[in-house]
Amino acid sequence: MSQRDSVIHLVAGGVGGTVGAIVTCPLEVVKTRQQSSQNCFRFVGELPPIAQDPVPGNKTTCRTLPPATGNNGHQRRRFWTTAPQCRPQVVALSGYAPPQSTHVPSIAQCIKLIVQHEGPMALFKGLGPNLVGVAPSRAIYFATYSQSKQLWNKVLPPDSPVVHVCSASCAGFMASTLTNPIWFVKTRLQLDLNKHSNITAFECVRRIYAKSGILGFYKGITASYMGISETVIHFVIYEAIKAELIKHRTTGLDERCSKDFFEFMIAGAISKTVASCIAYPHEVARTRLREEGNKYTGFWQTLGLVFKEEGIRGVYRGLTTQLVRQIPNTAIMMATYEAVVYILTARFGTDFYDKDDD
Repeated sequence: MSQRDSVIHLVAGGVGGTVGAIVTCPLEVVKTRQQSSQNCFRFVGELPPIAQDPVPGNKTTCRTLPPATGNNGHQRRRFWTTAPQCRPQVVALSGYAPPQSTHVPSIAQCIKLIVQHEGPMALFKGLGPNLVGVAPSRAIYFATYSQSKQLWNKVLPPDSPVVHVCSASCAGFMASTLTNPIWFVKTRLQLDLNKHSNITAFECVRRIYAKSGILGFYKGITASYMGISETVIHFVIYEAIKAELIKHRTTGLDERCSKDFFEFMIAGAISKTVASCIAYPHEVARTRLREEGNKYTGFWQTLGLVFKEEGIRGVYRGLTTQLVRQIPNTAIMMATYEAVVYILTARFGTDFYDKDDD
């Protein structure tokens, strides 16, 4: 692969990731909050008080919600703690112990709650770091993947599944290592429920550095490395589907049509859906590790604690939102990537597609 081809893949990966991130940002916010131990949507129709208007003159860290009636007729009052080291919890009075809510609000309900209590712009919290990080992250990923694929083709059976696995692993490791601080800041911003805080990404960076130093930006990196398995599965399936599509292509080798790009979108969506379902628990662990507080200390400790306290449903919290987000995000990203590669390849007269098809 020539240096020009590498630059083309770098640009295409960045553009594809950016477009997908902007379109699906509201779903990203909902997913992150569902994964969090703060459990923002535990009670349908209300958010934790930290997201609501403060009581004038109240300087305490907790607020009392209106009384509700339990199954035994007693009244109970619910308190949400806003201290960062504590997770929201229900405190019962009069000896009544309310059960954990098992009803999970729909994605539409979650979005409605966020808009009602924090305003529509809250759906785009963390978009700044996302845009700053998605372009270099995808660019690093695709460039590393392409270069690694050329390298592994020299020592392993060319274009075999093991080549795709090794290439995707190298690309995932490199992208996670270099961009983890950006995603850490993004998660912290998305978990900020106070509509009056107006915390910026730079202020968030300053606070994290003041408290934990450079290493503070790498909390959750082990979960990100575990997530490499998702990208490996994704690209192995995607390359297999793509290879089959090329075999049955009806157009010439030197041209692309709208049908080709639609097929690439379908291939990207199918491969990412399967990969997300298999490797999803690492996402919950990563979000928990990036929260404020010291309850979660390591990848396996986090998964074990979540499973112990919340069961299997806790380990897969937010999966539906993740799938709904990933399908359009990945489809848009992969189709944009292929389109940009094709346009730039034709523009600068490289023969990358010809070599890839031989």
